[in-house]
Amino acid sequence: MAPKSIALLSLLAFSSVHAAERRLESFAVNGNTLDIVVSDGRYLIKPYSAAIVETTFIPKGEGYDPRSHAVVLAPVAVGATLKDAGASIEYATPGITVTVRKQPLRISYAYKGKPLVAEKDGYTKAGKLEAIRFALDDGEALYGAGARAVGMNRRGNRFQLYNKADYGYGNRSQLLNFTIPLALSSKRYAIHFDNPYTGWLDFDSRKDGTLGYETTGGRKTYQIIAGDAWSDVMANYTSLTGRQPLPPRWAFGNFASRFGYRNEAEARATVAQFAKDRIPLDAIVLDLYWFGKTVQGTMGNLAWDKENFPNPQGMMKDFAAQGVQTILITEPFVLTTSSRWQDAVDKKALATKADGTPYTYDFYFGNTGLVDITGTPGRDWFWNIYKDLKLQGVGGWWGDLGEPEVHPEGLRHVAGSADAVHNVYGHEWAGLIADGYRKDFPGERPFILMRAGYSGSQRHGMIPWSGDVGRSWGGLQSQMEIALQMGMQGLGYMHSDLGGFAGPVLDDELYVRWLQYGVFQPVFRPHAQEAVAAEPVYRAARARALAAEAVRLRYRLLPYNYTTGFENSRTGMPLMHPVLFADDGSASTIDTGTIASTYLWGDSFLVAPVTEPGATRKDVYFPVKDSAWFDFHTGERHRGGIQETVPVVAERIPVYVRAGAFVPMVDVVQSTKDYSTKDVALHYWHDATVAQSAGMLYDDDGKTAQAYEQGRYELARFTSAVQGRELRIGIATETGRQYTALARAYALHVHNVTAKPRAATLDGKPLAVRWDGKTGVATVKLPARAAMSAQLVLSL
Repeated sequence: MAPKSIALLSLLAFSSVHAAERRLESFAVNGNTLDIVVSDGRYLIKPYSAAIVETTFIPKGEGYDPRSHAVVLAPVAVGATLKDAGASIEYATPGITVTVRKQPLRISYAYKGKPLVAEKDGYTKAGKLEAIRFALDDGEALYGAGARAVGMNRRGNRFQLYNKADYGYGNRSQLLNFTIPLALSSKRYAIHFDNPYTGWLDFDSRKDGTLGYETTGGRKTYQIIAGDAWSDVMANYTSLTGRQPLPPRWAFGNFASRFGYRNEAEARATVAQFAKDRIPLDAIVLDLYWFGKTVQGTMGNLAWDKENFPNPQGMMKDFAAQGVQTILITEPFVLTTSSRWQDAVDKKALATKADGTPYTYDFYFGNTGLVDITGTPGRDWFWNIYKDLKLQGVGGWWGDLGEPEVHPEGLRHVAGSADAVHNVYGHEWAGLIADGYRKDFPGERPFILMRAGYSGSQRHGMIPWSGDVGRSWGGLQSQMEIALQMGMQGLGYMHSDLGGFAGPVLDDELYVRWLQYGVFQPVFRPHAQEAVAAEPVYRAARARALAAEAVRLRYRLLPYNYTTGFENSRTGMPLMHPVLFADDGSASTIDTGTIASTYLWGDSFLVAPVTEPGATRKDVYFPVKDSAWFDFHTGERHRGGIQETVPVVAERIPVYVRAGAFVPMVDVVQSTKDYSTKDVALHYWHDATVAQSAGMLYDDDGKTAQAYEQGRYELARFTSAVQGRELRIGIATETGRQYTALARAYALHVHNVTAKPRAATLDGKPLAVRWDGKTGVATVKLPARAAMSAQLVLSL
């Protein structure tokens, strides 16, 4: 028998005996915490809210470690009650009930009387691995475990918890840059294992109904998060680990990016070409050539190469005047050949050996040390570099290789071993930048693009991306799943290198399809190795024209997308979310192949990216029985609750809007510097299935940190109601205490109007109405008003 098989059988045998011996010995409530002494240790069970309960096991001989990298929510008194039922005890919040059977010991969880999950054999230890296992129901689907491409229902897989790049991956990847210790269930609960140590998350790989968490060390703490609907689970999980602050508005625009712009002249020429071609642009990303002429030997310089970038401050100032932000790549590796090596050594900024000297090792880029971002010296050294560059005019940051890409086991951090720090390194790095902005630039929203992170990284404003995906159809096919799963795990801005990154592949159809998908994902950033251009301005005429249309549509949708980002910041609902959210978790009628390939963009759009070459049709699942969906481009109506095969054209991907949706749009601008909502095209999709509906438009200055919390915002709320043959559209504007309302005019476009309206009135006064019989769209222009509060009545 193979050694792995022997080890597995030994672990199973150990677990079985160990579970039978475990028993409850005593219990007491101390403040907000149920303290249970058991035969092999101690449990601490405390609620954070009525729908979130944390359980910590402390084995005999160990002490309680209260530190969490993920949790920011303070526990509150929720009126939890304790009941001794003889053979068991029950600790109940108004939502979650924890039942502890006394012998053999077993802990189970229910939400509002509905069983959720139970520990299977409690805590076990075999060799270097400590484990906690849970019993799963038959047919229970599992999501989570970070960024992977293995299928939306991830049950049946065993996942390593070790952030690691997968260069050039395609339609499948078992291990990527974000390995988050979180399991979400189709029963609408989540288990978050609150420990960044390396280990494994087993989603029933042995097909015996077991969810297992295995760790090489650290806390044995997990939180159970529940909710009545998926929106509640998202809200509760992000209340626990933190919400994503709204990024700067320019982050919703178009990026110019490649590996890489070798000099100032190339960068300037690229920005100029976008302007010449009238393709909107809001940022340019400079890869590692900004600090060195060669890939090897220069990492860690983190200062401008003045030969190739002779006037960086002037360049960035000129770009900013055009509304184009400059984003710089940074890495946490400082090569021994770099100009900053000795300074990093002197400032004790680097991770060390056991004797306290810098730990050096070889990897692709050279002989290196690693910045220790877990200690004050390393954090201060790194932040001072960022601060100086920020004062020079840098607009945003790219943190690459932050898994860290090579992280030797013997390396020591202030916060612990490499195993203890590895999975949380990118998280702490993003936090370092966010903390620096709060201290030195408190009025600004940072832009922090990162390749690795951890549970709760969204609260630092992290913009994650899916790594070095292959420039292939398989690479495109995996992106929806990765983005959807990461959104479900709190990181709502997960996106991909549009067009694919790795490989010198020139495929215009693939490129265009990827950018068309990119319109409806969080960040629009084409990026690739330079052998084949990533920027639309350097593609062949047909590809450039189709890509430009995708970019322009992205800019027309800015009010909707920015509002969707605002909603994410307030509720935790991901910008992209799976159709099962709309069907309230019931995926039984959905073909498994469409769960990821058709998804919801914000509250209103259903998107079906084209991911096959030469496609002429696409299977689309329209969620929500008895609802209706309209083709965004043609107006064709589709019934909800069914799957259809729809035709596909080269000019666009299938996109639909739900009946009752409000979608605010604006004219295209060259950059968000010129963005304004003083003239809004407000689209509404009328249908007999919708008696009333609501939507909104959020606006602020696009740059002030915590603008909403400071009262520097405007929020227009839209409502619809059908009364007989009258459609009533309401607009009510709320302004923050520090905001001057904009005089805004609306062009209201009501879709699916089958006959010319008899009349239109605004607050009782008649208005002209125009009806297009071919498109079925009725248009009414509402005159500009500040802080508008009005009701339009359309007599149908």
